[in-house]
Amino acid sequence: MIRLLEHSDESVYVALVKEFYSSDAVLRGIEEKYITRTFREIMRFSPYAEGFIFTVDGEAAGYALIAKTFSQEHGGSLIWIDELYIREAYRGKGLGSRFFQYIAERYKDSAFRLETEKDNERARKLYRKMGFEELEYMQMIRRIKE
Repeated sequence: MIRLLEHSDESVYVALVKEFYSSDAVLRGIEEKYITRTFREIMRFSPYAEGFIFTVDGEAAGYALIAKTFSQEHGGSLIWIDELYIREAYRGKGLGSRFFQYIAERYKDSAFRLETEKDNERARKLYRKMGFEELEYMQMIRRIKE
């Protein structure tokens, strides 16, 4: 099952995010305060962010975060799939594909964009299967100084 995050999901969400950020899928971890800040932003029904949880037989199997924006390049609404994590035991069972179908239906008139590590071939294979094309962009970031 795929559904929007709820207030009661906070502890499982934090655990899933920590698992994701300690995996090979990311370059570096993040501070826990960012995780809780993101959860609070989603729970206040931000127009910019949504979070989803995946469950199988009542067990937490993964999560996804999206950010909503407008893109002139894409001619309208753009959904940035910021994070997608499925626990190892649930991979290869169609959850990722179902998530992409779910958001494609939810955001019919939107383009979708995501990023992945170059060596994450398993994820890249799924994304290609879902119709994503690789871009030649190099991303840059300017971090917030706290």
